[in-house]
Amino acid sequence: MHTRPLVAAAGLTIVLLVTACASAAPGAQPTSTTDAAGASTTVVVSTTGPGPLPVASSVPAPTTTLPGAVDPNAPEVVAPGDIPDNQAFIPYSSADAVYTVKVPEGWARTESAGQVTFTDNYNSIALRSSSATSAPTVVSVRTEGLADVAKDPTFTLIDVTLVTTKCGSGVLATYEIGSAANPVTGKKALLAVEHYEFFHNGTTVTMTLSGAKGADNVDPWKIVSDSLVWT
Repeated sequence: MHTRPLVAAAGLTIVLLVTACASAAPGAQPTSTTDAAGASTTVVVSTTGPGPLPVASSVPAPTTTLPGAVDPNAPEVVAPGDIPDNQAFIPYSSADAVYTVKVPEGWARTESAGQVTFTDNYNSIALRSSSATSAPTVVSVRTEGLADVAKDPTFTLIDVTLVTTKCGSGVLATYEIGSAANPVTGKKALLAVEHYEFFHNGTTVTMTLSGAKGADNVDPWKIVSDSLVWT
């Protein structure tokens, strides 16, 4: 009888089974097969794959600003927020009794350092009167009238021209500038501004009308600028 080969084959099967089970990853299951000679062989089959994938690094990749790329700190163009066509206007008389002007009804009003401001979203009307010895000129508005706003890095001057309204002649400067930062997002909106300076009997009235760039405020701003009356 040939018993020794059968004992050897059985021993080999046990060794293969123990070795395979010991080296298999968690979740692997042994499967037995039998060859033509009747010897049994155990193969370990993984049911969970080769293991977890490598975790991506949490370190951000370095950023590079390409020439001509948009400045992420530049003011953003927001929804224009046109003043409604049916907006009602009411008269406002200055505290020093120098002038009256029509302003949109219902807008928030604030006063600070001699300036009164009416606001609604990004739309704004700022009024200020001050003593002066002469009427403003295109040159004086360029060099002095815009000195404060010109320091803002977002300031872009469009034009400075002489204008005539119902209250008389004056100077109009148009420019673009970033708004105050949004308290929630920290972003600034790009504003289109009309800055008027009018003079009468030793007093200059400065009127600054601003709104988000792209807003169709031509008619409302004309109502305001044409409504200025000296008292």
